[in-house]
Amino acid sequence: MHVGVHINRFDHPQGGGALRAELAAAGAAAEAAGVSLLSVMDHYFQMEFNGGAEAPMLEAYTTLAYLAARTSTVRLGALVTGVTYRHPGLLAKIATTLDVLSGGRATLGIGAAWYDREHHGLGVPYPPLAERFERLEETLRICLQMWDPGNNGPFEGRYYQLAETLCVPPPVSSPHPEIVIGGGGEKKTLRLVARYADACNLFATSPEDVAHKLAVLCRHCDEADRACDAIRRTITYSGAAATDEDLDAFTRDIEPYSKLGIDTVIISPHLGATSRWMETFAAPAVRRLAELG
Repeated sequence: MHVGVHINRFDHPQGGGALRAELAAAGAAAEAAGVSLLSVMDHYFQMEFNGGAEAPMLEAYTTLAYLAARTSTVRLGALVTGVTYRHPGLLAKIATTLDVLSGGRATLGIGAAWYDREHHGLGVPYPPLAERFERLEETLRICLQMWDPGNNGPFEGRYYQLAETLCVPPPVSSPHPEIVIGGGGEKKTLRLVARYADACNLFATSPEDVAHKLAVLCRHCDEADRACDAIRRTITYSGAAATDEDLDAFTRDIEPYSKLGIDTVIISPHLGATSRWMETFAAPAVRRLAELG
């Protein structure tokens, strides 16, 4: 099992001016720790349970570009890009640019979006849930078409029409940046994972719940005539053990998931002490999870 680190808060005791140095230090510490993925939150406003809209929030892909310049091995991505945030063609171009400039280290984490306040706050359209899922499927199709060097033709969807799906230069990753779909919705989200994604990301609610979600995913894979094992399995862990730096409790919490074929466990750092937390907790967590298999 591998460890991914998700940076979801940008508060710093010394204010925004200190974030540049802290993020650079976090990237260096993540690589020194052996972390496999470094992700950031993709939101316009900070979420309510993280301090609310008035709390600091950086734009995700600008932040990832900065991290790409300060790192050399760790994979980089947003967890999770809301489908409503950027036009699909632009999103594919942004993810491609990150992949090219990072030397093939980009992932595209994507979902149906949910935070209505940030949409209304900045005047971004926020369609009903069913439409957001339909837009998500079209966006996935557009990204895959733009990453197909043999198909630069038009895309005609219900919501998006592209006259040309040019993407030059193409991604460095082969065949394209990994697509990770976040969420555990059994009727729509996991169906999209089965059809379009390279990896899924589920919340570590309980081993039993995750096992159930994976069984549903495998049924969707059967319907799509795809091997379920071809989809990389990741979970986001939000238990107190990670923030309390209780390595033994963290290992006990995660061990049951190792039996479910989970490849990567994504955890979040201490507020305002990201680089130190990488050294004191993430690094030993990497070694512990590697022993789980």
